[in-house]
Amino acid sequence: MTHLSRSLVLGASILALAACGPEDLGSPGTNGDINIGDINIDNSNNSGGGSGGSGGTVTPAADCPDLGTADALTNSGTITGPEGEWLVCTLPSVFTESATLPYQAGLLYEMNGRVDIGVDDGPTADATDGVTGTIVDLTIEDGVILFGRKGVSGGSYLVAQRGSKLFAEGTAARPIIFTAEDNVTGRVSNTSSALWGGVVLLGRGPVADCFAGGINPADQLDCEMRVEGIANNIPFFGGNTPADSSGSVKYTQIRYSGFTLDLGGELQSLTLGGIGSGTELDYIQSFNSSDDGTEFFGGHVNMKHFVAVGAEDDSIDTDSGVQANLQYVIAIQRDGVGDRVLESDSPPDDKGAGTTIPDALPRSKTQVSNFVFWAASGANDATESRGASDLTLANGVIIKPAGSTGQCMDDNSDVGGGRRAAQFLYSVLLDCPTGGDTDAAVAAGSDSVFTTNTLSSKYINGSAESGFSPVYNATALSTFFSAPTFIGAVSGTNWATGWTCDSDTVSFGSGKSCYSLPVY
Repeated sequence: MTHLSRSLVLGASILALAACGPEDLGSPGTNGDINIGDINIDNSNNSGGGSGGSGGTVTPAADCPDLGTADALTNSGTITGPEGEWLVCTLPSVFTESATLPYQAGLLYEMNGRVDIGVDDGPTADATDGVTGTIVDLTIEDGVILFGRKGVSGGSYLVAQRGSKLFAEGTAARPIIFTAEDNVTGRVSNTSSALWGGVVLLGRGPVADCFAGGINPADQLDCEMRVEGIANNIPFFGGNTPADSSGSVKYTQIRYSGFTLDLGGELQSLTLGGIGSGTELDYIQSFNSSDDGTEFFGGHVNMKHFVAVGAEDDSIDTDSGVQANLQYVIAIQRDGVGDRVLESDSPPDDKGAGTTIPDALPRSKTQVSNFVFWAASGANDATESRGASDLTLANGVIIKPAGSTGQCMDDNSDVGGGRRAAQFLYSVLLDCPTGGDTDAAVAAGSDSVFTTNTLSSKYINGSAESGFSPVYNATALSTFFSAPTFIGAVSGTNWATGWTCDSDTVSFGSGKSCYSLPVY
């Protein structure tokens, strides 16, 4: 069997999903649009990591599975890492028929460049939009590992086009893992990132940053956003179907993503463009994204049990008119690395008192209950909202480490004074530097308090969190939320353990290292 020859140099390829303005899919960063305890990692079943080489127990599968469609997998030989030798089956560049990627021992699936699930079917599910695409469902079985090949011009990443769906449903015992080639070969560490693109889901939910048609068109179907910078078949997203479905992602890890884009933009671990509330998102971990852990561009997003570790920009970024509900969230940044844990924006940004600039509709509205936001040390604020965005945080804990100068929350003076943005805190423990106008204004009149956190392992409730009262009834925000009995992310049963990976940044007690691959 032919052995793959893999370059150990990242190369100068640039993933061309450039962030050129508010209508573009790419984290805008600072361009003005949006801009520990002890760690014990058990590598006994995960053969090292970080040193390359072999010596593991994995032997390659005999051959690639037959998908039963015209979109055949390519047998690309084998690749060797600390766990042993794996057969590599390369995905087609476009899935034109529904298919299932089965789990097979000793087999890895490779993304060699951009991989599309289907062809864009337009902003409506019928033919009235004049767009005829190819609708495809791609199912990935539990335990499957996929990696993005390095050194590919344009980068490696996965895109579920409008109308098509991704069903990546792992289990607690056998999560699905999207990762990088260097993770396979054992050449990653706690600071590795930007090794491949990430996972992109595109849908028909309403968006606010119209690529064409101006602000607030008469018909929401005329407001679409696009993925900029791709040479061919530029993906669009958006529409007028709030309950649209782009599939289901559960018990899934996305590691070492965020390949650098042109003009300073990057993909996130999980990029969500105009997806609808029919999309199921539950038990998802982002690890070491060079940009955001996840970013929502418009749409109606419901997500539970989300873990973001080591994001080098924002752990969560919400923008472009998204209506987002999140419950049970752990977001932990590496010490000294990262921008904000949560950033929320709604165009236009520059909305001073007395201006006549209208809000771009829908206005971004982000609601989060039961969370721990552990921010990086430094001058950046832990959370920020700006423009015309609305942000509600309930039953959570926000920490800025000792010695930091940043605040818990920054409203950019967009709350009041004739501006439309609003921030609400209900039952939130704030452990951050005090004395700033923002903190005082946000906390005033709420049942949120400044005190010292007593979290263990950076995310499990201690006495201060367990004794916090009252607990806000988050069902008042949306029927999506479960009625909580505690603040914080974890109290009692630890939902974050088992299906996640552990690192030097934080251990979830899973016994599986982020630096190596599980062997079943």
